[in-house]
Amino acid sequence: MDTVYRLRASLSLNGFDARLRMLALPLQFALFGLLMGSWAGRIPALQEGLQISHTTLSYVLLSGGLGGVLSHPFAGWMMSRLGGRRALLAAGLALCVVLPAIGLAPTVPALMLAVLMLGICGGCFGVAVNSVASRHEKATGKSEMSLLHACGCAGSLIGALIGSYAASQQIEPAAHFIRIVLPIALLLWIGFQLLPEDRGAEQSPAIAKRKFALPGGRLVLLGLLGFCAAMSENSIADWSGVYLKEHFGVSDGFAPLALSTFTVMMLLSRLVGDRLKARHGARRLITLGAGLSAIGLFLSVFAPNPHVALVGFGLSGIGLSLVFPFILSAVGKEGPMALAGVATMSNVGGLAGPPVVGAMADHLGMQATIGFIGVLSIIISLVASRSSMLK
Repeated sequence: MDTVYRLRASLSLNGFDARLRMLALPLQFALFGLLMGSWAGRIPALQEGLQISHTTLSYVLLSGGLGGVLSHPFAGWMMSRLGGRRALLAAGLALCVVLPAIGLAPTVPALMLAVLMLGICGGCFGVAVNSVASRHEKATGKSEMSLLHACGCAGSLIGALIGSYAASQQIEPAAHFIRIVLPIALLLWIGFQLLPEDRGAEQSPAIAKRKFALPGGRLVLLGLLGFCAAMSENSIADWSGVYLKEHFGVSDGFAPLALSTFTVMMLLSRLVGDRLKARHGARRLITLGAGLSAIGLFLSVFAPNPHVALVGFGLSGIGLSLVFPFILSAVGKEGPMALAGVATMSNVGGLAGPPVVGAMADHLGMQATIGFIGVLSIIISLVASRSSMLK
């Protein structure tokens, strides 16, 4: 700790402290993406290592979605007691402990428990980091949520690429996860030191009074968008690599490239999302983008080879990229309870995805599974076109 404070003091004396503080929040998004991308990129290897079926894998992934839903009582308590900044650090360090536990899990029940904890910790981190980001938008008067989520995409991309390399080198998931969490934990701590302190009025005691919050009124459509978007993104993250491996017979090193392609295109789109929003509006961008996502996913379904399928996943990444940033930006203006409500519906979508997708994969095949995700994109487009809160 003393070393960190001395480092901050030295940088401040040299005039760089203000610049570093500007990078603190993007860093938190990037590290969160790195952790979750590392997990998603090794799902095919974990499935093969424990020799589990698609249905069993769907239950493992279901545990993560359940953890996301169960995270909100914990997130509310942490936000009310610690504030967003400290809640962010606590959840991030917990993720650094849980990720190696996933790689070390010797049985399916142990893996399910570890993934459940990943969902809880990830849900808490998500609420905390987006609350801090929403407060930042209010303070600056600028739309920056798309750029911040682009940083998350960059982290996910790096995590998936590291996962692809680790798989190609036959590095076990446990060894891979242990090697990356130590530097991530250090960077989380440094970023925490650079974030501004929470003010008492910006903490969220109201969240802690309710175990689960569901959106009402005009927020229902945003909640439905979050539900479908979470189901779509989580399903692509969890199953795209499995689809390439099963349908095209690609290697363990090639399979994570589906998630990498999806993520890099999402990243590039989010880098310009805030400027596009100023010109065209959030509703139009989400409506047209979701239509593009549907086209991309159906292209992946009927692709003659894995490389064309990668193009399809890339188009889907572009199309879905702006859904969550613009939803959260709109909801953040309504206060922490609104954010908690839409986050709850989003996590329910993530919870529903694994069993539905797993059952379809076992009974109808992986092509039907990817096609189902394409249908979700069509639903997102139709719902977004009717939401008055997206501007």
